Amino acid sequence: MNDNGLKQDWDKVLTFFRERFTGGETPSVDTILYLIGVQELGKGFRRFSKDEKLNLMHIAVCRLFEPYGIYEQTGRDVDGWPVFEQKKSLPAGADKERLFKEAIIRYFKENDLI
Repeated sequence: MNDNGLKQDWDKVLTFFRERFTGGETPSVDTILYLIGVQELGKGFRRFSKDEKLNLMHIAVCRLFEPYGIYEQTGRDVDGWPVFEQKKSLPAGADKERLFKEAIIRYFKENDLI
């Protein structure tokens, strides 16, 4: 994805969150990851403990990088939380910020959100 396309699509993701979740404020990547994690958990929104919030963000990271072969979902635990296995590392020297943005954009497009 070229830089201009990335910027346009990223702006669409941010607009999606501003309009629905953050009252016009620009969301942090952590906020985006948290809400993707809630979506992937599939149990609806409720109050989560601090540890659960971190686990939700981890679920989001795993789900976002699953199409790249970095993680693979291997099932669910006894509480119904997705379980992932790391298959490989992020490419050495990769621009992690760009990879995260591209993965989030891909997720939003695959789920017809933008």
